[in-house]
Amino acid sequence: MATVHLRKVPDDLYEDLRALARSQQCSLNSLVIRMLQKAMDEEKRRTRQRQLLAEIREQRFTYREKTPDSVELLREDRGR
Repeated sequence: MATVHLRKVPDDLYEDLRALARSQQCSLNSLVIRMLQKAMDEEKRRTRQRQLLAEIREQRFTYREKTPDSVELLREDRGR
């Protein structure tokens, strides 16, 4: 497994993380790994969601060639 070292972590953030780890009865390391994993899973979910929405948008507004203009159809209908 890889090792990650962080620099310049604000003191208040470090203390909050430490207190949270203590309250959950786990190590600071395991808490941070869980939080990072959760954030990464969420980012992957959002990325996939954006891709799906883009695919839907591409398919939603496709017109066939020689599709009559709706304005022209309305004028023709009113002329009857």
